Amino acid sequence: MRDLPESLIHPLFSAAKLLCRAVEESMEAEGTFIAINNVISQSVPHLHVHVVPRRKKDGLKGFFWPRLKYSDELQMDEVAERVRAAVERLRTETLKT
Repeated sequence: MRDLPESLIHPLFSAAKLLCRAVEESMEAEGTFIAINNVISQSVPHLHVHVVPRRKKDGLKGFFWPRLKYSDELQMDEVAERVRAAVERLRTETLKT
């Protein structure tokens, strides 16, 4: 984060905001948990943003959420496609306003 150029701060958080909305919509989540990881616990230091779908009583404790595996690659691809479609729809709506 400390190396992120000032000019990229707004684009990074705008993208994170868009992704939060898309994840909530496409995964029928009640909200999202947002976390930024930076350097520690990484084999190659880099900045990234976690967007985790949330539901009431989902088991999130502090910064630890229950991790569930996809049943197979097809399910993983279906979820990715739903999120992509929501991102595109939300971008289109934003451009219209």
